[in-house]
Amino acid sequence: MALRLAVLGDIHGNLAALEAALADAKRHKPDRFVITGDLTFNGPRPGETIDRVRALEKSGALVIAGNTDLAVADGDYAAAFPWLDEVPATHTAAAEWAREQLSDEQLDYLRGLPYERRLWAGGNLVLACHGSPGSITAGLPTDLDPTVTVERVTRTDARVIACGHTHVADVRELGRKLIVNPGSCGYAFDGDAAACWALLTVPDGDDAEPSAELFRPAYDAGAAAEEVAARGLPGDVYRAATIRTGRLVR
Repeated sequence: MALRLAVLGDIHGNLAALEAALADAKRHKPDRFVITGDLTFNGPRPGETIDRVRALEKSGALVIAGNTDLAVADGDYAAAFPWLDEVPATHTAAAEWAREQLSDEQLDYLRGLPYERRLWAGGNLVLACHGSPGSITAGLPTDLDPTVTVERVTRTDARVIACGHTHVADVRELGRKLIVNPGSCGYAFDGDAAACWALLTVPDGDDAEPSAELFRPAYDAGAAAEEVAARGLPGDVYRAATIRTGRLVR
């Protein structure tokens, strides 16, 4: 029997988008959920998002941390954004605001999340990570140098890599590896403001090929954008525009 996994991540505190993705995914009756990190940063409902994810975990979901979860939980901005020479005040303001919205218990939950999870389906190993195998900050964008891509994906023996971080939905085969990036559920950069998730099907058999399908359920992105803009944090105008349009605005 095939294992059906609903993969989603990069929720970024956008509870409305998360609920839309979950409702759509449940219609397909997945066996388990996989949540690939970045739960709270930037969006308007960090605490409620964590509570929703924790409820999924109690029902068997695999949940991992993303790089911005480090920023929110512990204020370790260099670890969260190592590609930036100087972390902008807009980033620190959003992380500090989210931290203030979370209880000590919710912060401890973020701190305790693993960076990777693995599961076997028949003869196929599935790795859930945020950026790429072994890294929460080095992603697998489609325009990455092919040599670098190969170096990153060969850090694992997994047949399937379920990841996030790029905020761009992507399913592709690379040799014998299937890369599944559902895109950002609540803060997309690929031009589609809808929520998103991926259905990963892993057959029970060494010779059967895993596959994945992308889904983009609609939700009221305008209302979520207005909720962000109403906070008045530095950069919220741009965050709201990003949520509304599905494109990075800065």
